[in-house]
Amino acid sequence: MLRAFVGLAAAMLMMAPAHAQQGAPSRLDNIIRRGTLRVGMTGDYAPFSFVDKTTSAFRGFDVDMAEALGKALGVKVEYVKTAWPQMTNDLEADRFDIAMGGVSITLDRQKKGFFSIPVMREGKTPITRCTDVNKYQTVAEIDHAGTRVIVNPGGTNERFARAHMKNAKIKVFNDNTRIFDEIVKGDADLMMTDASETRYQQKQHPGVLCAVHPDQPFDFAEKAYWLQRDVTLKFFVDQWLDIAMKDGTFKRIYAAWFE
Repeated sequence: MLRAFVGLAAAMLMMAPAHAQQGAPSRLDNIIRRGTLRVGMTGDYAPFSFVDKTTSAFRGFDVDMAEALGKALGVKVEYVKTAWPQMTNDLEADRFDIAMGGVSITLDRQKKGFFSIPVMREGKTPITRCTDVNKYQTVAEIDHAGTRVIVNPGGTNERFARAHMKNAKIKVFNDNTRIFDEIVKGDADLMMTDASETRYQQKQHPGVLCAVHPDQPFDFAEKAYWLQRDVTLKFFVDQWLDIAMKDGTFKRIYAAWFE
């Protein structure tokens, strides 16, 4: 494993621009010199990131991870509000150094920036009213006229629904902080989202909303941290994550939000 990591590091350094290899300041250097790490977050995807209504501060699993990364860098963390439909534009406009908060790895995103090593492996699965769990076990059982599938706009949830739903009605709902209330009220039948989110929302609505086979999702996906295209910064973040996963830091933060 270590040999493969070293080999990848050497290959990426060979691909780096000549001026970068000759000592031009990297983004990592600039972050440390600036004293702040700019973290892009949507703040609407609990438990990864959400805005506390009382304090207006970001909270969540990836907020705690961002603070741990800032501590490792020796800098303060500055949170930059973004949204799923505009996250790519914000990355390209250099509004933040790294995007965190439940970001899924996609090839389209990979074209624009680097991803860290994965922090979670999961996939899309439904969440619905507990009384309806047996109705929505498969994509075929969901994709019927009259089934109302709710999605948040601009992310992988909407993309998955539009790729697989040909007969069911897709309802786009702009407020991701209230989207599950639409299912509770009966204004939507289900949402297909990441298994981690279905588990979390099931805990928030005990006996009302139930995750449908979260251990056997419909597809495979990974979550990671999305970085500006800087090799040195990626190396640091990957090494920090590797240490955090081995020294108990990641496990402790994960348990606080998901268990």
